[in-house]
Amino acid sequence: MTTYRILTLNAISPQGLHRFPSSRYTVGKSVDRPDAIVCRSADLHAIDIPASVKAIGRAGAGTNNIPVAKLSERGVPVFNAPGANANAVKELVLAALLLSARNLVPALAYVAKLDRNASDLEARVEEGKKQFAGVELPGKTLGIIGLGAIGGLVADTALKLGMKVIGFDPEITVEAAWRLPSSVRKANSIEEVLKHADFVTLHVPLLPVTRHLIDAKRLAVAKAGASLLNFSREAVVDETAVVAALRGGRLETYLCDFPTAALVGEPGVVALPHLGASTAEAEENCAVMVVDQVREYLDHGTIQNAVNFPNVEMPRESPFRVAIANANVPNMLGQISSTMAKHGLNIHNMINKSRGEMAYTLVDVDSPAGEDSIRSIASIGGVLAVRSIPGVSAGGAA
Repeated sequence: MTTYRILTLNAISPQGLHRFPSSRYTVGKSVDRPDAIVCRSADLHAIDIPASVKAIGRAGAGTNNIPVAKLSERGVPVFNAPGANANAVKELVLAALLLSARNLVPALAYVAKLDRNASDLEARVEEGKKQFAGVELPGKTLGIIGLGAIGGLVADTALKLGMKVIGFDPEITVEAAWRLPSSVRKANSIEEVLKHADFVTLHVPLLPVTRHLIDAKRLAVAKAGASLLNFSREAVVDETAVVAALRGGRLETYLCDFPTAALVGEPGVVALPHLGASTAEAEENCAVMVVDQVREYLDHGTIQNAVNFPNVEMPRESPFRVAIANANVPNMLGQISSTMAKHGLNIHNMINKSRGEMAYTLVDVDSPAGEDSIRSIASIGGVLAVRSIPGVSAGGAA
């Protein structure tokens, strides 16, 4: 029976880790020669990832802490847990909307500075509250940039609160589009969202194309007095531009999950200490989701929610399977098939899918793939990684 070793680099919810069957999996923080790594925020850029690693599992959505490109070159999928923490983030965005609309943060700061022993305490409270008068959310417009799992939930909640919603997402998936409430107005640009929204919330991943997505040029067209919410990633906004917009009165408040040096103590900024997914429920959901994905990959070669591989699933029709990560180039399937035939492996079923420059192939065969056949497949130009399930990898025993 094939056994696997899992290295954990953060405190991962036990409800997730328990889903690795103890009879076939060794899981711990000091495991050597791991077959897979499961982490949350650990910086994998700063460590030497062992050659034995076949998969990375990130118990969360973002993968900026993982060298995805380098792992792709090794044929290693990086799994994440999209949507598993969506409700937690949605609730924090709702809290931020209320904090902004009702001026709760400065109001709390005002009360904290009152002298409890003052004889005119009650009078000071009554006088002071005038400066914190806020607005109600019904009838106000919420702009959402990024309409994935979190953005969709935020849109639905805002509509139920009586808000108008305008959204923009050029990369929206068919599944996300189906989930989106029909009353969400579709904008044609980020500028259109900023121009019409009283509150704007960002829900996009940090990619080269989204870095400083909200900059001085775009903030210049924002509705005067709007509030900007960023619970996605710090660098999605140009903080220098945001501070300038606050000081110039273009923005009323900036609410985010990233207390950087540029923001701490700045008037109009409400910065929380990375609370987006910090709920027991979200941590458990993320751990369960990513553990299941890593286990399915190790046990069956199945890929679901890998940020660098296509989704690939094929029902097992044979106890013997070969999983191949390869460059998306012509004649790869022909070379794989002919190499298997030379080693006497009869193909029972096969599936191949690609995603950009990466392709992934699952082949069910009628007999075990031995070390010689695995090495021969690995020697094909463009093959990045190959292993039999259960069985051996190109480097020897799996």
